[in-house]
Amino acid sequence: MKSSVTIADVARESGVSMQTVSRVINEKGEVSPETRQRVLLAIEQLGYRPNSLARGLALNKTLALGLIVPDITNPFFPEIVQGAEEVALEHGYTIVLGNTNESAEREMNVLRTFEEHRVDGLILCGSRLSEEQLLPLLVQHNAVVLINRQVTLNNVSMVRVDYAQGTNMAISHLLDQGRQRIGFLAGPSTSHSHHMRLQAFIQTLQEHEIPYDPTSIFLCAPTTQGGYLTAREILPLCPDLDGLLCYNDLVAIGVLQACAELGIAVPENLAVIGYDDIQSAHLVTPALTTVGISKPLLGAKATELLLRRLAGDQQGVDLALPSQLIVRASTRAM
Repeated sequence: MKSSVTIADVARESGVSMQTVSRVINEKGEVSPETRQRVLLAIEQLGYRPNSLARGLALNKTLALGLIVPDITNPFFPEIVQGAEEVALEHGYTIVLGNTNESAEREMNVLRTFEEHRVDGLILCGSRLSEEQLLPLLVQHNAVVLINRQVTLNNVSMVRVDYAQGTNMAISHLLDQGRQRIGFLAGPSTSHSHHMRLQAFIQTLQEHEIPYDPTSIFLCAPTTQGGYLTAREILPLCPDLDGLLCYNDLVAIGVLQACAELGIAVPENLAVIGYDDIQSAHLVTPALTTVGISKPLLGAKATELLLRRLAGDQQGVDLALPSQLIVRASTRAM
């Protein structure tokens, strides 16, 4: 079996020292253009691949970025990972993924594991921890960017969906369709976006001079099964509901399934709106009206901010990305 090509082989082939080869590979130190070209040619001819661990040690970096998501089976999060990875790879970094499975305890363990493995920076998406639990863990990391979560640390950057805008558009659309009694399947109470959307839900109703009824808010797991089970429970008890905003598209798809079993016509009896615009939103029957979000952009912007921080920018940024209402068959004029 052929042995791996080493930096010594490259040095011999190009007629320079190993230190010179190292300077070319790591782009550090002065090397003449002619020597650099000779080394690069030797690298290409020999098929040399730098040892990432050794290169990381030389640069005092792991060249790895940790990315934590609450549920990798939710189609919302893989697109965020995709956007983050594209930017990371362009800058020579690898994304290391952690999945918490909606568990606060597991999230704490993943944060500690990434700390122990000394990832260069951390992107934490949709944290389910309280601020009291989260902040002591974040300060152990070199650089942190949060997605869809806000904290009081000044040097932590945040990228989030403008949930106030999206929720306002969704509720206003339902009201424009003549819906009189609107409910909200609000997701898990541990979700920061739950609280942001609930606040926007109440504010939008107030702007339209509609009294807020706390009994129209229902917590549920952020899954298809969560939406289905909650809808099966509440819809028979709330026959006057004619509009429903859901925490995400998975919940909304579960609601559509429950409505089909209960004989509730959508949208004739109940208009349903999801959130996120995952790929299956337009495939269900009826096709789902939803608030569209660019998931790859969330991941890309978070990674860009993290790389800025690693480059020495200490200023925290709070970036809110816009969303859009995508109207499909699950809502229409009455």
